[in-house]
Parts: sequence; structure tokens; C-alpha cells
Amino acid sequence: MSVLPVRKAVIAAAGFGTRFLPQTKAMPKEMLPLVDKPIIQYIVEELAEAGIEDIVIVTGYHKRSIEDHFDYMSTDLRLNLKNGGKEDLLEQTKRISDLANFVYVRQKGPYGNATPLMNVQHLIGDEPFIYTYADDLIVAEPNRFSQMITQYEKTKSSVLPCIRVEKDVDFKRYGIVAGDEMEDGVLRMTTIVEKPGKEQAPSNLASIGGYLLTPDIFEYLKKASHEIPEGQEFQVQPAMRQMITDGKQLLAVEVKNAKYYDTGNKLEYVKTVVDFALKHDDIKDNFMEYLRSLSV
Repeated sequence: MSVLPVRKAVIAAAGFGTRFLPQTKAMPKEMLPLVDKPIIQYIVEELAEAGIEDIVIVTGYHKRSIEDHFDYMSTDLRLNLKNGGKEDLLEQTKRISDLANFVYVRQKGPYGNATPLMNVQHLIGDEPFIYTYADDLIVAEPNRFSQMITQYEKTKSSVLPCIRVEKDVDFKRYGIVAGDEMEDGVLRMTTIVEKPGKEQAPSNLASIGGYLLTPDIFEYLKKASHEIPEGQEFQVQPAMRQMITDGKQLLAVEVKNAKYYDTGNKLEYVKTVVDFALKHDDIKDNFMEYLRSLSV
């Protein structure tokens, strides 16, 4: 049986970014810069590197700047860079719009991480796809999406990228998976528990950075959409648990050679900016010198 290639991805980008107000009153949180690139560009570059061709970004009314960022640059900017002899910047900026084919969908429906998926079902069809968020960064080699796709190609199963966690707070921030080990770092999932706390956690393997999903997730989400308890969010995880109950194979895969960055809160965002600045050849030495001066 041939395996359909993973060539589509969905990025959820409709949130308000309230933890970064007032900055996010006019600027989407996904466009917050990590030195000289917005967060969402790093996600898109990862996807493109992994072979993704079509990227659907689910946005809200206040996210037009995301569309503008991945559009072709204006004539004025192009001429400004060209006349200023800034050919490297011109090429870098031109490449952004060529990273993938972009489609934008406005989110509508109940609050929760399953709603963006229901909004794009007609665009995904019967293909496997990646579903990810614009504030979860994982630096890995190969990149996390490539590792997920490699596992999918071997098993034809949905894949959840995971990292090991130790801090008490992390068990209250992420979904924790449990399962039967198939090979080193790969579990056939038996459950996923959302934010259980360390005492009730079934393992120390946390699901982060999105999912690679097979299209049968949609039938489970459709059914779940009619059964949302009053006052609760429309979440992906219950649908996954039902898939496991029905005998479908979902895999938790520990991302190898990984460092995880959560840019969804102010402190972790600032830490991420520092780490990324220290990787920039043009500023890292002077920046390190400045950081050392602060500790004197």
C-alpha cells in the first residue's frame, strides 16, 4: 500500500496574544521578532525544509500583517533595497513568499484548538497533514517536522512530537502521553492526559509543537463538535483518545537532538530572543560582551 506524501500543513494563528498586550493590540503575537525574523517565519521555514508545499494559516480579523509578510514585497521596498545596493536583503526578502503556497482562512466556531482544523477540512481532503502552532519552536537536527514525516512514512500513523519534561510546572502546561515502547523514543500511545500535574502524569513525555495527523481525525472531530460539554473548549485531544480506543495507532515520538522554545509568554519569549541573538554571526560577539557586562 502506497503512503500519501505529507505535503500540507495548518498553522493555528487566530489567538489574541493577550499575554503580550499592549504590544499585540496592533501586532499579531506570531509576528513578534526573534532578532530579524518573526516567530511564524521560523515555523514556515521548518515546514518548507521538511518538504511541505501548501501551508494553510488560520487567522483572525487582526492578523492581516501575517498575510502581508508572506506576500510579494512592495515595489517601493524592492526599489529601495535595489537602489541601496542591498542585494542580499533583497534576495532574503524575495525568498519569503516562495517558501510555500499560502492559503489564509478566518477562524470561526467555538473556542479551542480543534476549531482551526474543522475550518480547513475542505482544503486538506483525504491527505495526511501537519497541524502546528506559531509560538512553539523546536530547534532540532533533522528538524522536528522531518522527523515526524520519517516516522509517518514507516508506519502510516499519526505522530505527536514530544520532549522529556522534569519541572513540576511543565506537567501542568502540556499534554502528557503514555504508551507501549515500539523502539527507542517511539511509543504506541495508550492515552494522552491534558495538563495532569506531576503526581497524576502517566509519564514524563510531553506532547509539544503540534501533530502530524491522518485525515480520519476529521470524522472524530465532527462527532465531538456535537458533544462539547457546556463551558468547555473544543479540543483535539479527546478525539485522539477516542481514536486510540477504536484501535487506531497514534505514535508519540521523542524529537531527537532537540531544544524546545515556548514563546507564548513574556519570560520564555525574552529567553528565546537571547538564545537566537547569540546565534547571529553579525551581533553575537558584541551581544555576549554586553551580557557579561550586566553580570559585573
